Amino acid sequence: MIATAAATTTTPSDLLRIADLTATQLNALLDIADEMKDGPIWWTAARHGTAVACLFDKPSARTRVSIEVAAHRLGMLPIVLRPDELPLGRGERLADAARVLSSYAAAIVVRTFEQAALEELADAASIPVVNGLTDDHHPCQALADLLTLRRHYGSLEGLRLAYVGEGNNVAHSLMEAGALAGMHVTVATPPGYGPDPDVTITAMELADAHGGSIDVMDDPRSAVADAEAVYTDVRVSTDDLQAYQVTDSLMRRAAPEAVFMHCLPERRGLEVTAEVIEGPASLVWEQAANRLPTEQATLRTVTGRDHGAGR
Repeated sequence: MIATAAATTTTPSDLLRIADLTATQLNALLDIADEMKDGPIWWTAARHGTAVACLFDKPSARTRVSIEVAAHRLGMLPIVLRPDELPLGRGERLADAARVLSSYAAAIVVRTFEQAALEELADAASIPVVNGLTDDHHPCQALADLLTLRRHYGSLEGLRLAYVGEGNNVAHSLMEAGALAGMHVTVATPPGYGPDPDVTITAMELADAHGGSIDVMDDPRSAVADAEAVYTDVRVSTDDLQAYQVTDSLMRRAAPEAVFMHCLPERRGLEVTAEVIEGPASLVWEQAANRLPTEQATLRTVTGRDHGAGR
C-alpha cells in the first residue's frame, strides 16, 4: 500500500491496483498531485540520482512520456526497457529479475498483460512496484481521472459517474477509485462484457464503507441518467457495443453541465462521436495532462520521499 505523505515507513510499498489504497491514502496522493500541478514544475526532492526502471511489455506513448517526465521532475533517472529486453516472457524468472532491478533502481513501473505477472514481480522486489497497466487494472489512469473530476467539481464525495462500454481494466480501476472516494459509479456493459465479479464485489464493499455505491447494468441510457460524468473507453468489439456509443443524445440524459471523459486513444465514430469529444463538455485533454502530476505524486510517495522536502 502507498503510505500517506505524513507517514514514515522503511518498508517499500506498491501500487498494483487502486484497492491497495485506503481512502486516506488516496486523498493524500491526490492532494500531492494537485499541489504538483499548480506548483513549480521542478517539484523535486532533496535526494537525487535514483532511477526508475520502466518495464513496458505493452507500448504506450502517454504512459511512457508521462512517467519519464514525472521521474525527471523528481530528479530521478527513468530507464525504459524495450520488450526484447524484458524478463517478462523471455525465460528469465520474474523473481530473479525483480531482485536484480531492486539493486539498481528506487522503483519499478510495469506495463504488461497479466496481473499475476505483476504481482509475482512485486512479491520478489524489495523496491516499490507501480502498475502502469495490466489487463485487469489501470490505477494510474484512475488517479488522473479522479484528480480531473476533483479539480472540476471541487470534491468527489457523492459525485455520480457513469461508465459505458466494456467492463475492462479502466472500468475496474474507476470502480475501486470511485468507491474509495465515496462516489456513485454506474457501469453499463452489454451482456458478456461486464466487469470481473470479484472486482465488482471488492468495489461494492469499499463503496459501502465510504458512503458511495457501485451499480452494474446493461442499459446505457439508464446508467447515464443524472450522471455528472460520462466515461467510455476504446473498445475491442464494435458490433456488440454499437448501442453504447456516447452521442449528444446520450449526453443529454446526463445531468446539466455533465462532463465527458475518455482515457485515450479514442476512435471517433465508434465509442464516441466527434461532437462529444470535441464539445464543451469534454475533459479528455485535461485527463491526459493529469497523468503527469498523478504519476509524479505516485513515484514520490511510493519511494518514501518526504512531502514538500527540497522544493
